Amino acid sequence: MFTGIVGGVGRIVRIEEFDGGSSQHGKRLAIEAPPGFLDDVALGDSISIAGACMTVTSFDAGAARFSIDISAESLSKTAGLDRPGPVNLEKALRASDRLGGHLVSGHVDGLGRVVRFEPFGESWRLAIAMPRELGRFMAVKGSIVVDGTSLTVNRVEDGTDATEVEINLIPHTLATTTLGSLEAGRAVNLEIDLIARYVERLLAAR
Repeated sequence: MFTGIVGGVGRIVRIEEFDGGSSQHGKRLAIEAPPGFLDDVALGDSISIAGACMTVTSFDAGAARFSIDISAESLSKTAGLDRPGPVNLEKALRASDRLGGHLVSGHVDGLGRVVRFEPFGESWRLAIAMPRELGRFMAVKGSIVVDGTSLTVNRVEDGTDATEVEINLIPHTLATTTLGSLEAGRAVNLEIDLIARYVERLLAAR
């Protein structure tokens, strides 16, 4: 479990192809972490990378670098994990931690696409379009995870083929996550609210 409170911005620095190098094979990613981020990490720990829960397969705390193996299935369902570049990182939640964001599983439910990203007063306004099957879980003042960051939905508009949500980002969020580099057309990883997922399942069963 995670909270959606980003612990630091890392960087994918190397991508190794597994045998075959085809779309049916996964990849091994080497990731640089911020100083001190890996001090309490152990082999096999879970780390959220841009919102996707991954297992640490090797690490060097002194060099602030770790590796993960990502399957072809995960690569096909996520954005930003198939190329070098910055990624949001969060270590798994401990029972004694503060729940600063909301309950997050680290399972990407689908991809959204940035429609608008523009300044609004001292903050920035982010609009994301997503498939209607994810849009039904959106609610004003509800929670959503965008590339591993817990955010609050300010507006929901259902269209014929897609749902658009609007989110307000404060300067601190832009400075401490990768969201400050978003631009129109960019694909982002989305995770719906965990409670909404179970409510929908219970209602469907009835």
